[in-house]
Amino acid sequence: MVARVAVVTGAGSGIGQATAELLATGGHRVLATDLRPGGLAGPAAAGARTVAADLSTDEGRSGLFTATDAWLTELGVDGIDWLVNAAGVIILRPIGEVTSADLRMAFATNVESTFLLCQQLGERMRDGGAIVNFSSPSAKIVATTEGAAYALTKAAVSQVTRSFAMAYAPRRIRVNALSPGITDTPMQERVLREVSASRGIAYEELAAARLKTVPMGRSAPPSEMAGMVAWLLSDEAAYMTGQVINIDGGMVMW
Repeated sequence: MVARVAVVTGAGSGIGQATAELLATGGHRVLATDLRPGGLAGPAAAGARTVAADLSTDEGRSGLFTATDAWLTELGVDGIDWLVNAAGVIILRPIGEVTSADLRMAFATNVESTFLLCQQLGERMRDGGAIVNFSSPSAKIVATTEGAAYALTKAAVSQVTRSFAMAYAPRRIRVNALSPGITDTPMQERVLREVSASRGIAYEELAAARLKTVPMGRSAPPSEMAGMVAWLLSDEAAYMTGQVINIDGGMVMW
C-alpha cells in the first residue's frame, strides 16, 4: 500500500469523522479539521494530525491552509494527494421563515468553503490526486421542506464538483461527490428531533416515515459512507470524475 496524504474536513463527527479514522488507521497521513476541537479526539487517536478551524470564514480557511503548509513541510512532501470536503451545516426552518442570514450561513459553510478548498488545496495537490465533496439526495428530491436552504446548497455543491472535475482533468485530479442517504449521524438525529417538533408529530413517527422512502428499509452507519469515500479516492476509481454518487439504499435511482 502506498501511503497518501489527505485533508479531511468535518472530521469531528459523522461521516467526516469515520472517513478520517478509516484513512488514518489504513496507514495514510491525515490532517483532520473541524469547527469543534472536542470532536477530533477520535481521528487523533487513530493517528491523524488535527486542527480546529471555522471553514465558513476567510480567517478559518487561511488557518487551515497555513496548518497544511506547515504539515507538508514537516512531512517532507510537496503536496497533498486527497481532499475530503465533509464539513457542512443544516438549517432547519419552515420554508416561509427562512431568512437571508440562514441562506448566507448555509452557503458559507456548504458551498463557499467547498469551492475555496477545492481551489486552494487543489493548488497544493499533486497530479493524480482526488477530491470527494458531499452533496445530498435533497439536491434532487424534496423530502423535508424544512431543509430547503440546505438542499439548495447541496445542489450547488454538485455543480462545484463538476466544474473542478473539468478544471483539474488535465492534471489527472479526479473530483467526485458523495450523496449520502439517511445515515446515523448527529445531523440526522437533529433533523428527526427538530422537524418532528416543528410538525407536532412524534419523533418515532417521523423516523419510520423517512425509512419508508428507502427501498432497502434501513439507515446506514457512517462507516458505510466512509468506505465509499475511500473507494472514490482510490486508484480503483481512476476513470471516474465529475460524478455525484448516490449511496442511499435506493432512495434516489437517477
